Amino acid sequence: MVHKRLLGLATVAILVAACSSSATPTPAPTPTPAPVASTAPSAAPSVAASPTAHPNWYIPIISKGWNAQFWVAVRQGAQAEATKEGVTINFLGPDNETQVDVQISLLDQELAKKPDALCFAALDGKADQPELQKYSAAKIPVVGFDSGVAPFVPVTTVATDNSKAGAVAADKIAAAIGGSGKVGLLVQDQVAESATSRRDGFLAEIKAKYPNITIIGPQYTNGGDIPTADNEAKAMITANPDLKAIFGTNEGSAEGAVQGVKEAGMGGGKVLVAGYDSGKAQIDAINAGDEMGAITQNPVGIGTQCVIAAVKAIQGVSQPTTVDTGFYWYDKTNITDPNIVADLYQ
Repeated sequence: MVHKRLLGLATVAILVAACSSSATPTPAPTPTPAPVASTAPSAAPSVAASPTAHPNWYIPIISKGWNAQFWVAVRQGAQAEATKEGVTINFLGPDNETQVDVQISLLDQELAKKPDALCFAALDGKADQPELQKYSAAKIPVVGFDSGVAPFVPVTTVATDNSKAGAVAADKIAAAIGGSGKVGLLVQDQVAESATSRRDGFLAEIKAKYPNITIIGPQYTNGGDIPTADNEAKAMITANPDLKAIFGTNEGSAEGAVQGVKEAGMGGGKVLVAGYDSGKAQIDAINAGDEMGAITQNPVGIGTQCVIAAVKAIQGVSQPTTVDTGFYWYDKTNITDPNIVADLYQ
């Protein structure tokens, strides 16, 4: 892939938090498993930073996007933790999750500012490697989040166990369709680790446990583009009139699947849709019976733990290889459970 440097970069303004000697960092609390939740978020292992940070510490957070509600929630968690820690952050990202070239330009832009640490969610880990090696050469610690930064080895990676979450979605769909039939798979892209892990976890679970389920796809939705997912869902139904369900592996893919199923005249449970993340459209669809349920991550917690990990990296404190921020399956039966509501965004 040839990556052009774009002049226009979509960014979010620098968020500055004043340092205070009394600022006491608070790690994300351990969510209490709700009785109705199939998989509760687990506590991040002892990642609280010490209260010695100061506003001269600059931490850019380069995301896969900035305007989708998931990234807004991640930014909120990061901003709140930056205020507690007394550090300066800058949350940036491309306009959509296909703009790898923009992300690379953002890496170069922020490297020139000589940051104290970097938090990074890679759209394409392989394409980003030369820039990440520059950070390593400059002795700037890198914290991966969401998709991580593989094959580059970061200080730690703050993320959902996406493979396990994909497997839970497979089990939920299999139970809903009686363990047999055709199931469509819509995935946001082919390169981001979060997308491929959800896809592969889902496929592996189906293969291991449900021999009577046939997977249609996967088809890819251009970074979770809703119209693309809509069209792919309708194409699946046209080619497979006996399709029983569709799994969309991110917010846009799920929203598009719901739209496509309804436009094909297969709404109301004729073709089930399971999704990932939340957002108003998915929450409304679940409440209306147009979507059977979804996996919700802990986006605020991802932002929180990302900043905590970056501060610890600046301090030279050792950290675990990964910080698992957890997830829940939610549907009409538990969508109002307080533990789940805390992880839903609109």
